[in-house]
Amino acid sequence: MTWSEMQPLLTQGTVDTLYMVLWSALVTVAGGLPLGVLLVLTDKGGLLQNTVVNKVVGVIVNIGRSLPFIILLIALIPFTTWVVGTFIGPTAMIVPLAVGAIPFFARLVETAIREVDHGLVEAVQSMGGSIPTIVRKVLLPQALPSLVSGVTTTLIVLIGYSAMAGAVGGEGLGSQAITNGFQRFDNRFMLVTVALLVVIVTVIQVIGDIAVRLLARRGRTAS
Repeated sequence: MTWSEMQPLLTQGTVDTLYMVLWSALVTVAGGLPLGVLLVLTDKGGLLQNTVVNKVVGVIVNIGRSLPFIILLIALIPFTTWVVGTFIGPTAMIVPLAVGAIPFFARLVETAIREVDHGLVEAVQSMGGSIPTIVRKVLLPQALPSLVSGVTTTLIVLIGYSAMAGAVGGEGLGSQAITNGFQRFDNRFMLVTVALLVVIVTVIQVIGDIAVRLLARRGRTAS
């Protein structure tokens, strides 16, 4: 395959990959952030200590994290079809990508929030701060650098998931690598798709690292 033939396929694959990853990342953050906060608040000694809720949410998150994505992808075909109307294409892939990444991100959120100095929480409590206020004004702002790092890690995981989704009706660079690289024995096309994925991951990691450093520096300046 010549470069002029490869270029439109690679361009479309890159666009589809970014589309799937960015939209599923938004859904993941929207679902995983409250789950992670809930795990911390309902834990022993938490502001909303509730063993039953904590155990149930913890089990759900653990099950979601333990399932291999390719199996989850196939198992969710009926649900994906119900939500989107089809299980094929980049829009349909957003559903299993988000479902697979939410438990992963929830644990990252939990870890980030546990690192917040409990003394700050007690100080706000002593001034009559409510639980929503503590979450908005203390826990999330103080954990922001770690949360951004968690988002970066989740984006990279989603890129890997999106490549696997190409084997089951998804579009993107993974699908292009399988269809136009592997199945046609075109090693050059395979290498180019791999290189593009590496570039995307590297760019995301660099941007994430810069954002974390800036937020950490701002936090030290503010304190």
